[in-house]
Amino acid sequence: MRFESTVQREVSTSGIGLHSGVPVTIRVKPAPVSTGLVFLRSDLDNFPIPASWRHVARVSYATSLMRQGVLISTTEHLLSTFYSLGIDNAFIEIDNLEVPILDGSGWPFVELIREAGIRYYRRKRRYLRITRPVSIEDHGKRITILPADSFRLTCDIRFDHPMVGKQAIEMEVTPERYTDRLAAARTFGFEYELDQMRNMGLIRGATLENAICFTRDGVLNPEGLRFPDECCRHKALDLIGDLALIGKPLLGHVIAERAGHAMHAALVSRIMSDPTLYEILTFDQLASRVAHALMS
Repeated sequence: MRFESTVQREVSTSGIGLHSGVPVTIRVKPAPVSTGLVFLRSDLDNFPIPASWRHVARVSYATSLMRQGVLISTTEHLLSTFYSLGIDNAFIEIDNLEVPILDGSGWPFVELIREAGIRYYRRKRRYLRITRPVSIEDHGKRITILPADSFRLTCDIRFDHPMVGKQAIEMEVTPERYTDRLAAARTFGFEYELDQMRNMGLIRGATLENAICFTRDGVLNPEGLRFPDECCRHKALDLIGDLALIGKPLLGHVIAERAGHAMHAALVSRIMSDPTLYEILTFDQLASRVAHALMS
């Protein structure tokens, strides 16, 4: 995409927070060029919290943003979808502290963007292109990003469960591929973890309507899985949502090996704290460079 975008018209949706269980409504509105994605707490005089790595607060079972003590939680599904479908600028009014979980996937946000439509500005998009490899490792988990001229993703997971096991997905992320392959993949958990998570004050809004729940050898959801590798697809969806906090469309090949929100956030922070790891360029500059390389 050559030019920056926003939504064409205002749209809204309502639901409950996965972890807080509180009712919440979001309203997505067009935003001026180069605004970025900005959450507005409408219950707190539209207090703004930009969707930026600078405001990451907690990264355990979800990604939360905080500015001056004001919190927005579970941002990853919405940001993943907006980022992958190429929405650069929008105001997201939200009347509580947690983005609604809806059906547990990114698909309801795809439908929201389709309802809103997309408007393009004349301002050229500026991409962040990785120029040197970066890697973070921790206890057998690793996330790496390599230089590339597109946004590529390789994600693998491993869970000791007969319906999950080892899964992997590799793809170039485009709006079409995200919609077809990742958007409908739902968040998931395991039955034996439920009591512990509730004791931690989490998943108060979780139901079989918004999350996959695995038993020891099966799945509680009556309709089963949407994809045989739905868990890996959802991890890839989450990863994109966390990378969106860079604030610019990314050019690089991200390889995530059993990584989670904390490692995603650490990678973003590492990149953004070292300007020698990336360059900023427009689509036209990139296309010219690629064409020159092919001719030489």
